[in-house]
Amino acid sequence: MQRQVFITGGTGYIGRHLIPELLQGGHSVTALIRRGSESKLAADCRSIVGDALNQNTFKEQIRPADTFVHLVGVAHPSPAKAAQFRAIDLVSIREAVAAAVISDVRHFIYLSVAQPAPIMKEYLAVRSEGEAMIRASGLNATFVRPFYVLGPGHRWPYLLLPIFWFCSVLPRTRRLRPVTLNQTIRALVDSVEYPSTAIRILDAEKIRLAGK
Repeated sequence: MQRQVFITGGTGYIGRHLIPELLQGGHSVTALIRRGSESKLAADCRSIVGDALNQNTFKEQIRPADTFVHLVGVAHPSPAKAAQFRAIDLVSIREAVAAAVISDVRHFIYLSVAQPAPIMKEYLAVRSEGEAMIRASGLNATFVRPFYVLGPGHRWPYLLLPIFWFCSVLPRTRRLRPVTLNQTIRALVDSVEYPSTAIRILDAEKIRLAGK
């Protein structure tokens, strides 16, 4: 079934790869962008100019979307960016959830992070709060939870693959094994095409399975 998809963060690392896949699959995609970013979108993607931190700039333009994909986040997260996580990641998910509820969105997809994890405490805390907001809203939702996405420009973790492999053989830490960009995109596309009717969580193992 063709989906009407509204995306925030569509010009970012994940969004730039996700949108063409959705369009190729026959879905209609509208992306919220900042003015001047139109050229970063695929040709067949509709764009609206607004501010992801202020629902009043985009909530009236979400309809007729049935699916909301939220990808907004601080680029290259690090412990030094704790204040940015709260000012950008947390505010954007709050505004997105409120706008999605008003617009009667049927399915909300949130790019979250593996939980729990031994590092990036503030980043994890903000993503956990975002998930809690979605749960409280009553929206049907899918939480896609990679720990780290390997791909162009994101390859330094390959140096740590022996550690990640060790994590993968321990049931309690398998969620910390990195996933590839292609696997993550495939999991997001599947989430759009097969919407949840409650709360669904895709951890690293399920993301990898989606990419096969």
